[in-house]
Amino acid sequence: MDMNGLPNGIYHEKQVKELCALHALNNLFQSRDAFTKAELDEICQSLSPHVWINPHKSLLGLGNYDVNVIMAALQRKGCEAIWFDKRKSPECLQLNHIRGFILNVPSDYRLGFVLLPLRKRHWIAIRKIAGLYYNLDSKLDAPNVIGQESELKRYLREQLDSKEKELFIVVSKLVEEAHLWEHDHNTCIKR
Repeated sequence: MDMNGLPNGIYHEKQVKELCALHALNNLFQSRDAFTKAELDEICQSLSPHVWINPHKSLLGLGNYDVNVIMAALQRKGCEAIWFDKRKSPECLQLNHIRGFILNVPSDYRLGFVLLPLRKRHWIAIRKIAGLYYNLDSKLDAPNVIGQESELKRYLREQLDSKEKELFIVVSKLVEEAHLWEHDHNTCIKR
């Protein structure tokens, strides 16, 4: 345990406002300083420089960043986000070439204890730390152990069975260019 009570010195940011994309990125890179809200806001501005209402974040400026912001942020760190086609099996993933995952899941809007009839999206980081894969969801009190490679692939299959969830694979630019993150096409077909 580390001084924060987390196993293996795992860095885990908890949810503040609508900053789950920021938390997912910092949890993925295991650093409080990987990104700041100001950096993500600047990315939003650079993606849509001449608009009054930026389409890449919430109207109130509290976060709720979209995938374009996450992809641009990852590129600043020499990484790429690859959308994973649900028609493929997680068995095709070359995990030794993958830095981590970002999962996008539906989330409910709440006003206090009242559940509103609106849906928003939530970003979750998943990565390997000290030989085990962890769910680093900022809404969790602590990281959740997923397990080893076989448990991770089972977990990803379960998540991808939902039509509303999307998975992004985070790899280095070199891995993306050489397509090293995936086995050949025949092992990737879902059975």
